[in-house]
Amino acid sequence: MGEKAHEKKDDKEAQFEDHEHVEVSEELPPELEALMQTEPLKGLSEAEVAERTARFGKNEISEKKTNPLLKFLSYFTGAIAYLIELAFILSGVVEDWIDFGIIGGLLVINALIGFIEESKADAALDALKNTLALKSRVFRDGRLQEIESSELVPGDIVAVRLGDIIPADARLLGISVDGSDVEVNLQVDQSALTGESLPVEKKRGDTIYSSSICKQGQMLAVVTKTGANTFIGRAANLISITNEQGHFQKIVNQIGNFLVVITLTMVVIIFIYLLLRRKNEVDHLSKTDVFDVLRDVLVLTVAAIPVGLPTVMSVTMAVGAKQLAAKQVIVKRLTAVEEMASVSVLCSDKTGTLTLNKLTFDEPYLKPGFTKEDLLLYSYLASEPGANDPIEMAVRTAAKRDVPLLADCTGHTIPGFKVASFVPFNPATKLTQATVVDHHAGESFRVAKGAPQVIVKLVGGDDEATHAVNLLARRGLRALGVARTVPGTLDSWQLIGMISLLDPPRPDSAETIRRCEEMGVVVKMVTGDQLIIAKEVAGRLGMSRAILDANSLTDPDATDAQLADRCLHADGFAQVIPEHKYRVVELLQSKGLLVGMTGDGVNDAPALKKANVGIAVHDCTDAARSAADIVLLAPGLSTIVDGVLTSRAIFQRMRSYALYRITSTVHFLIFFFIITLAFRWQMKAILLIFIAVLNDAATLVISVDNAQISRRPDKWRIGQLITLSVILGCFLTALSFAVFFVARDVFNIPDDAGKQSEDDTKDGRMETIIYLNVSSAPHFTIFSTRLAGFFWENLPSLTFTAAILATQVFAMFISIFGINNLTTAIGGGWGVSLLAISLAYFVVLDAVKVFVFRIWSFELTVKLWPTRARKERLRHKKERLIIDERVRLNVARIRAVSKAIYAANAFAKAGRRELPR
Repeated sequence: MGEKAHEKKDDKEAQFEDHEHVEVSEELPPELEALMQTEPLKGLSEAEVAERTARFGKNEISEKKTNPLLKFLSYFTGAIAYLIELAFILSGVVEDWIDFGIIGGLLVINALIGFIEESKADAALDALKNTLALKSRVFRDGRLQEIESSELVPGDIVAVRLGDIIPADARLLGISVDGSDVEVNLQVDQSALTGESLPVEKKRGDTIYSSSICKQGQMLAVVTKTGANTFIGRAANLISITNEQGHFQKIVNQIGNFLVVITLTMVVIIFIYLLLRRKNEVDHLSKTDVFDVLRDVLVLTVAAIPVGLPTVMSVTMAVGAKQLAAKQVIVKRLTAVEEMASVSVLCSDKTGTLTLNKLTFDEPYLKPGFTKEDLLLYSYLASEPGANDPIEMAVRTAAKRDVPLLADCTGHTIPGFKVASFVPFNPATKLTQATVVDHHAGESFRVAKGAPQVIVKLVGGDDEATHAVNLLARRGLRALGVARTVPGTLDSWQLIGMISLLDPPRPDSAETIRRCEEMGVVVKMVTGDQLIIAKEVAGRLGMSRAILDANSLTDPDATDAQLADRCLHADGFAQVIPEHKYRVVELLQSKGLLVGMTGDGVNDAPALKKANVGIAVHDCTDAARSAADIVLLAPGLSTIVDGVLTSRAIFQRMRSYALYRITSTVHFLIFFFIITLAFRWQMKAILLIFIAVLNDAATLVISVDNAQISRRPDKWRIGQLITLSVILGCFLTALSFAVFFVARDVFNIPDDAGKQSEDDTKDGRMETIIYLNVSSAPHFTIFSTRLAGFFWENLPSLTFTAAILATQVFAMFISIFGINNLTTAIGGGWGVSLLAISLAYFVVLDAVKVFVFRIWSFELTVKLWPTRARKERLRHKKERLIIDERVRLNVARIRAVSKAIYAANAFAKAGRRELPR
């Protein structure tokens, strides 16, 4: 009975499976639907156009221009900038014009760097506007006329034909300009808008989108949406509302806030103390006394403020940008160089980014007795010469590449063959045919190429070929059948095989994804293309195939937290529109992740703008290029890996400088706060400025220092950075006091406490000793802060070492020999000893740093600062780790079972094939 059932099943003819194309569609509101009832060959009247223009506005993307002056002034904001500006104002009040000029110059330079380097806010909108059609053919007042596309209104009847850029979102009417029904549906290329790799067939009632391109056919359509309400208009709106503070700016502001608080607190206390002390020395405080105290405090403030921090970091990033430019990676927004180091998720568009955006010949299905070369030769004979259809071009390109006989052929001139007649593609028959004379065999034959259903029917049916086409379709591959007549007849057909076509991955995409994942960057595919195609490409790229459709992002029953988890665990999303791509980036960012986005089309522009680092690939649209932070000039994605490696090296240099500079500031403030209040001891103002300027100038060369590149995405960890800075600052303060007390109490050097610079009884040596210590000890700490491990694990570059040592050797010489009105000579013994102690002390600090890094964890921070929010976060983190481990084990089990089932099925199929018929 089982055998009879099997025979009955075999007798049933195999059927081609239909795979529905998922199209983006929207319901028009009733009030707008009422405006769509325009008589096709008459169109709107001038009065109706005027009324609708007043109601809906022009068919253009509105622009919001930013005042250049206001934009420039915005670069004078931020915690550090406010502190520097306060010092700038105070220096003017006390008439300290030298400091006034230096500080003012630094403010303007930092603002100019930011103003010039940042990408222009309206550039993306300008590029989107340029993608719109300029002229349109439209029926108005009963006649077909050409008007500016910006004058279109909902309800207008527009004529769309081959090669036209669609001027607005519109609904196809299924008739031509003479009112007759059209025989051929439109083929529309909307890859730049939706990411679909193949032209989409559009029939009566379907919507065509503004800025897509008509590739085949002609038809009338009624305009449904214009301007900002169109598909592309909404993308422009997403770009215009995305104007968030960058990650790097937030970090700088956090560092600045900490430094501002401790600087102002200590400086205000010192100011009050000095005023009270001056009042005790004189009966009445004069304006001159207040200004003298204010000047002393101002100098201390200027010396403590890391005025060079923005400049050093900008120079470091600019050097990195130059290195990337040599690799054809153009950095438009300078801070993107730093932010790329912290990117842990890279969302990538598929079409044109991971793939070539070009239909290409894939592995074919062949009938026994025929080869791949046979299939390509016969398909070339049945191809239309000069046709710009992407499918025809893919077939001809593959045939010329893989069939030696066709390598130098043009058109239908083929050695040994002559095409006697050719029937081009007809939408009714869905195939092309050619009658060919084979000079070698001395006979004629016919060849046909077309839709698989038509070719299979032409050869009298073929279940095996039907199953092969269905398998290709399930994987998202486009199939074409090729057949020829049996030798000796022109009426009996035989199947040669099925061509499979796919937009293939770029040659370097799989390797790029592998290397990114090795560096801890998870790559997720986010595409507007069909789900089955996305899964096929993901498989070829070595990615997991857990790709969801857009419905999973618009689930009304899911919370934002659940949607964010969905984005985190999915390998990608398909059938998405620009709003969905934007939403994916936004949800991932809500999990505290830094997100990169690569893309090339208009549909990618909002997500490129929203991402922490937007990367526009080679041959991208103007909209994508303008919205991105980084632009790749070379084909392929391999340069992204170069970008990540370079940015991580730059990050290490910047964090090294930040740790050094915060440590120096903490040491500077704590030491002078205590020594001023407890011992009434002050240093000459010029020496304080000398330390700040000389040391900051030397650290500029950190931009060319060797860096230890992290294997995982970098993080600033501000709490760790500030805690370690305070610890190291306290250790440095202890060293400075040790030097002070040893010099005073062991070597009997007068401390000159309470004496002014102009006092003739002032010895001056203690001031020089402390100057050399405060200059060198924190400065040598930068050799330790360069990396998380011990300093010898990655030695500094020769240039960097020379620059740091040179500044301190210079400080040592001016301390040993003395300079009038600047330093008092302390002799070679003191000079060399102090420098040697500072150099040796950084090794001690290095051990402290390594210890802190090794014990530091989020769990430790919760113990130190046990707030309710932090405890809750730690609990969630532990729960997540348990769940992740459970999921990993379950997935491993499922994969093992799947492999076993697959192997069993393969053996079963092999066994059935070997059974005698």
